[in-house]
Amino acid sequence: MFLAPLPKEVPAEVAEAGLMGEPTRTHFQMLRSFAWADLFTFGNASCGTVSIFLCLYYLTEGQRGFIGAIFFLLPSALAFDGLDGYVARRWGQRSTLGAELDSLADIVSFGLAPAVLGFSLGLRGFWDVVVLTYYVGCGISRLARYNVTHVALADAAGKVRHYEGIPIPSNLCIVILLGVAFALGRIDEASGSARTSSVGACSTR
Repeated sequence: MFLAPLPKEVPAEVAEAGLMGEPTRTHFQMLRSFAWADLFTFGNASCGTVSIFLCLYYLTEGQRGFIGAIFFLLPSALAFDGLDGYVARRWGQRSTLGAELDSLADIVSFGLAPAVLGFSLGLRGFWDVVVLTYYVGCGISRLARYNVTHVALADAAGKVRHYEGIPIPSNLCIVILLGVAFALGRIDEASGSARTSSVGACSTR
Protein backbone atom coordinates (compact mmCIF):
# COMPACT_ATOMS: atom_id res chain seq x y z
CA MET A 1 0.00 0.00 0.00
CA PHE A 2 1.49 3.32 -1.11
CA LEU A 3 0.81 6.67 0.48
CA ALA A 4 0.40 9.83 -1.57
CA PRO A 5 3.20 12.38 -1.06
CA LEU A 6 2.48 15.29 1.23
CA PRO A 7 1.77 18.65 -0.42
CA LYS A 8 4.75 20.96 -0.69
CA GLU A 9 2.77 24.04 0.30
CA VAL A 10 1.25 23.76 3.75
CA PRO A 11 -1.53 26.15 4.80
CA ALA A 12 -0.37 28.71 7.32
CA GLU A 13 -2.93 27.60 9.91
CA VAL A 14 -1.72 24.00 9.68
CA ALA A 15 1.93 24.95 9.91
CA GLU A 16 1.36 27.27 12.86
CA ALA A 17 -0.64 24.65 14.71
CA GLY A 18 2.15 22.13 14.23
CA LEU A 19 -0.05 19.57 12.50
CA MET A 20 2.67 18.59 10.00
CA GLY A 21 6.28 17.89 10.80
CA GLU A 22 7.74 18.65 14.23
CA PRO A 23 5.07 20.19 16.48
CA THR A 24 5.82 23.68 17.72
CA ARG A 25 6.19 24.15 21.46
CA THR A 26 4.34 27.41 21.95
CA HIS A 27 1.78 28.32 24.54
CA PHE A 28 -1.82 29.21 23.59
CA GLN A 29 -1.42 27.76 20.09
CA MET A 30 -5.13 27.93 19.31
CA LEU A 31 -5.45 31.54 20.51
CA ARG A 32 -2.44 32.55 18.43
CA SER A 33 -4.11 31.20 15.30
CA PHE A 34 -7.08 33.58 15.63
CA ALA A 35 -7.25 37.00 13.96
CA TRP A 36 -9.02 40.13 15.18
CA ALA A 37 -11.79 39.52 12.65
CA ASP A 38 -12.55 36.22 14.40
CA LEU A 39 -13.72 38.15 17.48
CA PHE A 40 -16.71 39.35 15.47
CA THR A 41 -17.32 35.77 14.35
CA PHE A 42 -17.45 34.67 17.98
CA GLY A 43 -19.83 37.56 18.64
CA ASN A 44 -22.06 36.15 15.92
CA ALA A 45 -21.97 32.65 17.43
CA SER A 46 -22.53 34.01 20.94
CA CYS A 47 -25.69 35.85 19.90
CA GLY A 48 -27.08 32.66 18.37
CA THR A 49 -26.13 30.53 21.37
CA VAL A 50 -27.66 32.91 23.89
CA SER A 51 -30.81 33.04 21.74
CA ILE A 52 -31.16 29.28 22.06
CA PHE A 53 -30.73 29.48 25.82
CA LEU A 54 -33.38 32.20 26.01
CA CYS A 55 -35.78 29.96 24.07
CA LEU A 56 -35.24 27.27 26.70
CA TYR A 57 -35.82 29.79 29.46
CA TYR A 58 -39.06 30.84 27.77
CA LEU A 59 -40.28 27.25 27.55
CA THR A 60 -39.64 26.69 31.26
CA GLU A 61 -40.46 30.13 32.70
CA GLY A 62 -42.99 31.46 30.20
CA GLN A 63 -41.72 35.07 30.39
CA ARG A 64 -42.15 37.00 27.16
CA GLY A 65 -39.08 39.12 27.86
CA PHE A 66 -36.82 36.20 26.98
CA ILE A 67 -38.29 36.02 23.47
CA GLY A 68 -38.17 39.78 23.07
CA ALA A 69 -34.41 39.72 23.69
CA ILE A 70 -33.96 37.19 20.88
CA PHE A 71 -35.35 39.65 18.33
CA PHE A 72 -32.46 41.92 19.31
CA LEU A 73 -29.77 39.25 19.45
CA LEU A 74 -30.30 37.64 16.04
CA PRO A 75 -30.09 40.93 14.10
CA SER A 76 -26.96 41.64 16.17
CA ALA A 77 -25.58 38.31 14.94
CA LEU A 78 -26.15 39.51 11.37
CA ALA A 79 -24.23 42.70 12.14
CA PHE A 80 -21.32 40.70 13.56
CA ASP A 81 -21.44 38.43 10.50
CA GLY A 82 -21.00 41.42 8.22
CA LEU A 83 -18.28 42.99 10.34
CA ASP A 84 -16.06 39.92 10.49
CA GLY A 85 -15.88 39.72 6.70
CA TYR A 86 -15.29 43.46 6.36
CA VAL A 87 -12.49 43.49 8.94
CA ALA A 88 -10.87 40.38 7.43
CA ARG A 89 -10.77 41.96 3.97
CA ARG A 90 -9.80 45.42 5.25
CA TRP A 91 -6.88 44.20 7.35
CA GLY A 92 -5.87 41.32 5.08
CA GLN A 93 -6.79 38.68 7.67
CA ARG A 94 -8.60 36.22 5.40
CA SER A 95 -7.82 32.62 6.35
CA THR A 96 -9.22 29.13 6.00
CA LEU A 97 -9.74 28.99 9.77
CA GLY A 98 -11.72 32.23 9.71
CA ALA A 99 -13.94 30.99 6.88
CA GLU A 100 -14.71 27.76 8.73
CA LEU A 101 -15.45 29.63 11.96
CA ASP A 102 -17.81 31.93 10.06
CA SER A 103 -19.74 28.98 8.61
CA LEU A 104 -20.09 27.27 11.99
CA ALA A 105 -21.27 30.50 13.60
CA ASP A 106 -23.82 31.01 10.81
CA ILE A 107 -25.23 27.52 11.37
CA VAL A 108 -25.86 28.38 15.02
CA SER A 109 -27.24 31.90 14.56
CA PHE A 110 -29.16 31.60 11.28
CA GLY A 111 -29.94 27.88 11.20
CA LEU A 112 -30.38 26.33 14.61
CA ALA A 113 -31.45 29.42 16.59
CA PRO A 114 -34.38 30.36 14.28
CA ALA A 115 -35.53 26.72 14.27
CA VAL A 116 -35.49 26.56 18.08
CA LEU A 117 -37.29 29.91 18.15
CA GLY A 118 -40.03 28.57 15.89
CA PHE A 119 -40.37 25.48 18.08
CA SER A 120 -40.59 27.66 21.20
CA LEU A 121 -43.33 29.80 19.69
CA GLY A 122 -45.62 26.88 18.90
CA LEU A 123 -44.26 24.89 15.94
CA ARG A 124 -44.17 21.68 17.98
CA GLY A 125 -46.24 19.24 15.95
CA PHE A 126 -44.74 16.25 14.16
CA TRP A 127 -44.69 17.91 10.73
CA ASP A 128 -43.51 21.16 12.29
CA VAL A 129 -40.45 19.36 13.66
CA VAL A 130 -39.87 17.65 10.30
CA VAL A 131 -39.95 21.00 8.48
CA LEU A 132 -37.68 22.68 11.06
CA THR A 133 -35.19 19.81 10.84
CA TYR A 134 -35.22 20.01 7.05
CA TYR A 135 -34.73 23.78 7.33
CA VAL A 136 -31.58 23.35 9.45
CA GLY A 137 -30.29 20.63 7.13
CA CYS A 138 -30.70 22.92 4.12
CA GLY A 139 -28.70 25.61 5.90
CA ILE A 140 -25.89 23.19 6.72
CA SER A 141 -25.71 21.82 3.17
CA ARG A 142 -25.79 25.36 1.73
CA LEU A 143 -22.82 26.42 3.85
CA ALA A 144 -20.91 23.23 3.05
CA ARG A 145 -21.37 23.90 -0.67
CA TYR A 146 -20.29 27.51 -0.22
CA ASN A 147 -17.12 26.43 1.58
CA VAL A 148 -15.98 24.31 -1.37
CA THR A 149 -16.93 26.81 -4.09
CA HIS A 150 -16.32 30.29 -2.66
CA VAL A 151 -12.65 30.36 -3.74
CA ALA A 152 -13.64 29.99 -7.39
CA LEU A 153 -16.44 32.58 -7.04
CA ALA A 154 -14.44 35.23 -5.15
CA ASP A 155 -12.89 38.28 -6.81
CA ALA A 156 -9.36 39.62 -6.29
CA ALA A 157 -10.39 41.24 -2.99
CA GLY A 158 -11.79 37.95 -1.69
CA LYS A 159 -15.41 39.11 -1.92
CA VAL A 160 -18.00 36.73 -3.36
CA ARG A 161 -20.15 38.84 -5.69
CA HIS A 162 -22.75 36.21 -6.48
CA TYR A 163 -24.01 33.11 -4.74
CA GLU A 164 -25.31 29.70 -5.68
CA GLY A 165 -28.47 29.49 -3.61
CA ILE A 166 -29.70 31.81 -0.87
CA PRO A 167 -27.19 32.96 1.79
CA ILE A 168 -28.18 31.58 5.18
CA PRO A 169 -28.37 35.01 6.92
CA SER A 170 -31.46 35.67 4.78
CA ASN A 171 -33.24 33.31 7.18
CA LEU A 172 -33.72 36.36 9.38
CA CYS A 173 -36.80 37.00 7.24
CA ILE A 174 -38.36 34.02 9.02
CA VAL A 175 -37.34 35.52 12.36
CA ILE A 176 -39.09 38.74 11.37
CA LEU A 177 -42.29 36.81 10.57
CA LEU A 178 -42.07 35.07 13.94
CA GLY A 179 -41.55 38.46 15.56
CA VAL A 180 -44.72 39.83 13.95
CA ALA A 181 -46.66 36.76 15.12
CA PHE A 182 -45.21 37.20 18.60
CA ALA A 183 -46.21 40.88 18.72
CA LEU A 184 -49.75 40.05 17.58
CA GLY A 185 -50.11 37.26 20.12
CA ARG A 186 -50.42 34.55 17.44
CA ILE A 187 -48.18 32.11 19.28
CA ASP A 188 -48.44 29.32 21.82
CA GLU A 189 -48.03 30.99 25.21
CA ALA A 190 -47.96 27.67 27.12
CA SER A 191 -44.78 27.00 29.10
CA GLY A 192 -43.40 23.92 30.74
CA SER A 193 -43.64 25.44 34.20
CA ALA A 194 -47.24 26.51 33.65
CA ARG A 195 -48.25 23.05 32.47
CA THR A 196 -46.51 21.43 35.45
CA SER A 197 -48.26 23.79 37.86
CA SER A 198 -51.67 23.07 36.34
CA VAL A 199 -51.12 19.31 36.57
CA GLY A 200 -50.08 19.69 40.21
CA ALA A 201 -53.14 21.80 40.99
CA CYS A 202 -55.46 19.20 39.44
CA SER A 203 -53.86 16.38 41.42
CA THR A 204 -54.46 18.17 44.75
CA ARG A 205 -58.18 18.57 44.18
